[in-house]
Amino acid sequence: MNEEISRRLREAAEAHQPDRAQILARMERGAAGGTVKHRTPSIARSWRRAVLAGVVTFGILTTGGLAVAGIVGAPSPPAPVPAVPSPTATPTPTPSAHSTSAPAPATTPSSPRPTPSASSRTQNGPLWSEGSMGPHNTVYWGQSDLVLKTTQPLTSLTVELRIAQTGDVRSTGNWRTLPVDDFTVTVQETGGALVYRWVLKAGRTVPAGQHEFAAQYNHATGTRNTGKDSYRVEAPSSAGSAAVWGGFGPAQ
Repeated sequence: MNEEISRRLREAAEAHQPDRAQILARMERGAAGGTVKHRTPSIARSWRRAVLAGVVTFGILTTGGLAVAGIVGAPSPPAPVPAVPSPTATPTPTPSAHSTSAPAPATTPSSPRPTPSASSRTQNGPLWSEGSMGPHNTVYWGQSDLVLKTTQPLTSLTVELRIAQTGDVRSTGNWRTLPVDDFTVTVQETGGALVYRWVLKAGRTVPAGQHEFAAQYNHATGTRNTGKDSYRVEAPSSAGSAAVWGGFGPAQ
């Protein structure tokens, strides 16, 4: 737009030619009415006025052109960009008190307390007895304990522990608190049970007091039912035979 206005102004200025004939006519009329000296200032002033008017017009047009060019050519202010709302994070719901959670793992039931045989007899003559499960039993290994007390020395004694065959019952050993050389020990499976037997050797004596006998064994993995396990103790003597028997209660 600036170049177009400038071009038109230049063309108008170049096209402008002073009217020489009209100027000469005015000079002749002036000469007829007075001296040339008197008219010269008037012609000069007219010429200056014409030139000044042209300059002013050119200046106005130029200034207007520049103003228009400034208005037209000035870059428009950028259009406002609409604000984009920032994404709002979706809150994670807090589980309520009524939310369903994963079920708690099932607990392993405690070992059932074995019930001693209804026909048990734990005391007779000088003998007193108590059967119980060992304190260190596991889901695959067990120990059955017998505590035997006697109020007098014994010259004959047979102790038998019967461990019912409940599945994969196998002997892993046995022990007693009396000297090992005083007894003949056998372990065999018979009548649906693993039988541990201690027989006092001839000429040996069991002193009065408290003694222990234990049978150790593996079994099928899990809680073993000891309801059919039992023990029996016999102590013949010249004064009369004494015998006690029963089952195995919980660990002591």
